[in-house]
Amino acid sequence: MVSHSGLITVMTRAARKAAPRLRRDFGEVEQLQVSRKGPADFVSMADKRAEQSIVDELRTARPDWGLLLEEGGEIAGNPDKPRWIVDPLDGTTNFLHGVPHFAISIAVEEPKPGGGSEISHGLVYQPLTDETFWAEKGRGAWLLDRRLRVSSRRNLSECLIGTGLPHCGRGDVASWSKIYAAIAPEVSGVRRFGSAALDLAWVAAGRMDGFWEDDLDLWDTAAGLLLVKEAGGFITDYRGGDRMAERREYLAANGELHSRLHKLLAVALR
Repeated sequence: MVSHSGLITVMTRAARKAAPRLRRDFGEVEQLQVSRKGPADFVSMADKRAEQSIVDELRTARPDWGLLLEEGGEIAGNPDKPRWIVDPLDGTTNFLHGVPHFAISIAVEEPKPGGGSEISHGLVYQPLTDETFWAEKGRGAWLLDRRLRVSSRRNLSECLIGTGLPHCGRGDVASWSKIYAAIAPEVSGVRRFGSAALDLAWVAAGRMDGFWEDDLDLWDTAAGLLLVKEAGGFITDYRGGDRMAERREYLAANGELHSRLHKLLAVALR
């Protein structure tokens, strides 16, 4: 069994504590109490219960750390300490429609001595398949105790690319359409699964060769971002820079494939 830090243990424990109730609620999805938060953005009681369970576990372990939560917003902590970034149910729409593809995402964001911050630990957990994808900065990305590497495919014609689709008030349809029109004819397939956290984990695991999506929030991507990097991949905004969270856009793949996809995006969006 590969060794990991105590933080990964805390994150794993928090995710696994929330998972049984999510699995039960998923099995009884018709009875879930659902409220509407925004256009096509539904929040279930399962989502809220999972977040509270995770927060309770994380705060017990690190009571002075802040949190950034999808449902609960930002909770201040000691500004000199790291903070947790939590999405208790990434793929809520899948969950509420009985589609078995969703995940818990937890990340640690640490302040840097010279200013700014960086993601140092990330975990994506799929409750239905019991798959734990995790990464620590400088120590690689893992699926349980198996080291992950991004796909080594270089030819676009052999590659399977993931994406997200604009929908009901989210995303830019015109921009996405231009990118799709540039990429789709060059690759073996394009997939939209509905969970950015799992999409990025799958890129890290080599299940998909690349991924692009915009209009994403930090809790959707923080853990997945580190997984891709630690698995040897590149992840940038559409312009090739490191302002992904600021611009809310992400392009991930191995080095050579990333360069080829970036060129296609540059042509499509100019």
